Amino acid sequence: MKLKILHIQETIASGGVEKLRLLLAKYLDKNRYEQKIICTHKAGIIIEDFAKEGVEIISIGSFNGVFDIKQYRKVIDIINEYKPDIIHGAVFEGVIMACVCGFIKKVPIIIAEETSDPQNRSKKASFLLWLLCLVAQKVVAISPGTEEYLRKIAKIPQKKIQLINNGVEYPRIVTSDEIDLARKKLNIMPNEIIVGSVGRLHDDVKKFTDIVKAFSILKDYSNIKLLIVGDGPDKQTIIQTAEELGISDKIIMVGYQYDTALYYKLMDIYCIASQHEGFGLVAAEAMLNGLPVVATAVGGLKSIVIDGETGFLVLPNNPEILAEKLEILIKDLELRLALGENGKKRAMNEYTADIYISKINELYQNLIETHHAKR
Repeated sequence: MKLKILHIQETIASGGVEKLRLLLAKYLDKNRYEQKIICTHKAGIIIEDFAKEGVEIISIGSFNGVFDIKQYRKVIDIINEYKPDIIHGAVFEGVIMACVCGFIKKVPIIIAEETSDPQNRSKKASFLLWLLCLVAQKVVAISPGTEEYLRKIAKIPQKKIQLINNGVEYPRIVTSDEIDLARKKLNIMPNEIIVGSVGRLHDDVKKFTDIVKAFSILKDYSNIKLLIVGDGPDKQTIIQTAEELGISDKIIMVGYQYDTALYYKLMDIYCIASQHEGFGLVAAEAMLNGLPVVATAVGGLKSIVIDGETGFLVLPNNPEILAEKLEILIKDLELRLALGENGKKRAMNEYTADIYISKINELYQNLIETHHAKR
C-alpha cells in the first residue's frame, strides 16, 4: 500500500519551496508514495506541472495566524478524508497548520521544515516554533545556518533536527541556436560580459538595486551588461534606480521566466545580493551551470558559496564591495572559468535533485519504520 504524504505550506507560485515540492512530485517513487498539497493560495504555470505528476493542490485561502480556527477546520476536514501517513509542513504558516492539525488528528508522523532565514525572527516566534516542534518527529533544516538557528535559538533538540540541503535539477540542454537567437534578441554583443541575477523583484529581500548600484560603480567598463530575470513589486524601483544612475543602457530585464535554463547560458558571472536567504536555490542553479557566484554572506548562501573557491562572499547592503568582487571576475577570464568549474563540481556533489530526493526518501522510510516498530 502506498504511503500518503500531505504537504502543507503557504502560497504555491514560483518560489523555492514549491520548486522543491515539485521535485518530490516528479521523482519520489510513485509506486511507493501518494502526495497531496494544502496551500493558502496557488498561481502560475507550476500548478500544471503538479497536475501532470498527479498531485492535487488544495487552496484554502489566507491563514491568519496561530488562532485561525476556521482554517484549521478546513485542514482537519482534508486530513479526515485523505488519512495521511505523514504530514510535512514547510514555511512558518505551513508548519503551524501541520503541527496543530496533525496533533489534533493523531497523524502518525509530523515533519516540520524550516525554510527561511530566521535571523530577524522574534523570541516569541522562536518559542512558538519550539512549542510546535514538540509534536513533530523530525525538524528539517535546509542549510547549516537554519540548523544552527533551530539548535541554538529555537532550542530544538539535536536528535530531532535533520539537515537536508535543497536540491536543483540538472539544467536542460540549451542549443547554440537558442543562445545565438537570444543574444541577438537582447542585443548582446560577442565581446560583452554578462552578469546575471534571477529572482523575485522584492527589493527589501533580494536587493537588486544593490547590484544596479554596483554596476554604476563599474560603468567605465563598456563591455558589461546586467541581465535580470524575474518580476515583482519593485520592478519600477529597479528601473528608476538604473535611470537615476545613468546606466539604463547596461540593464537587460526579461521579466519572469519559468524556464531559466537559456538565461543562465547567457551569463558569465552570477550575482545575488539578498539581505536574507533561507537557502539560495538560484546560487546552486548558477553553480550547476558552471558560473562563478558573487553572493552576500547571509543564510544558506554562506554555506553554498565557498569564498575564493567557487566565487566570492560579501557583506550585505554594500554595493562598493559587490562592485570590487565583480570587477575581479570581469577582468580575469581564467579565474571566472576556474571558479565556475569548482562551483559546478561542488553543486554536483552537494545540491542536485537526486541527492535531495534520496535524503527525503530516506527520512520518510526511517520515520515509517520507527513508527511501525513502536506499534
